[in-house]
Amino acid sequence: MALVKYNNNSISAITALAGVPSGALTLIKTLTASSSSTLSFVNGSSDVVLDNTYPIYLFKFINIHPASDGVAFYVNFRDGGSAYDATKTTTFFLSRHAEDDGSTELSYKTGQDLAQSTSSQYLTVDSDNNNDSSQSGEMFLFNPASTTFVKHFMSRVQGVQTNQHSMENFAAGYCNVTAAIDGVQFTMSSGNIDSGTIKLYGIKDS
Repeated sequence: MALVKYNNNSISAITALAGVPSGALTLIKTLTASSSSTLSFVNGSSDVVLDNTYPIYLFKFINIHPASDGVAFYVNFRDGGSAYDATKTTTFFLSRHAEDDGSTELSYKTGQDLAQSTSSQYLTVDSDNNNDSSQSGEMFLFNPASTTFVKHFMSRVQGVQTNQHSMENFAAGYCNVTAAIDGVQFTMSSGNIDSGTIKLYGIKDS
C-alpha cells in the first residue's frame, strides 16, 4: 500500500470529503440527563437502532453526575418485554487511588457481581456528587439481536469516589437469554442522574 504524505498546501486544497472513507463508528443517539431518573435506549423508539443493523454497539458515558452522594451507576437490559430485567451473570472489579496518596486498591468485588440475576448491574460504586465530580467511560454490547447466543457486554468507567479517590470500575458479563436485547437502561442506585451525556454508536464492518 502506497504511503501518502500531506503538507500544508495539499491539506488546504481539500474542498470536499467525498473521497475520504467514512469510519466504522456511526452515532445513533445522544441522550442528555437533566435530573433524569432513567436514560433509556429502546430499539425503534426516538430514532434508536438496537437490532441486527450492527454487530457491536458502543455506549459512551460523558461526565455523568449523580444527584445523590455515594450512589452506584447501573445498567439493565430489556429482552422483548416492557421490563428491564434480563437474566445476567457478571463480574466486577475496580482499582482506586486516593488524592492524598493515602490508600490504593485493586480488588474483585463480590457484592457488585451477579449470578443468574435480573437485578441491575453495577457500572460504578460510591460515586461522588461534588460539583466538580463526575464519571466517564464506555460499554460495549455484542450482537444484541441474536436469538441463538447469549449477549455479552463489558464496561470500563473512571470516576471520583466519595472519599476522593480516582476509581476505575470494570464490569463484564452476559445476558443469559436467547431473546434479542431491544432496550438498554441506565439509572443510579438512588436519586437521579443530575447531568451528563450518553452516546450510542453502532460499529459496522466488525
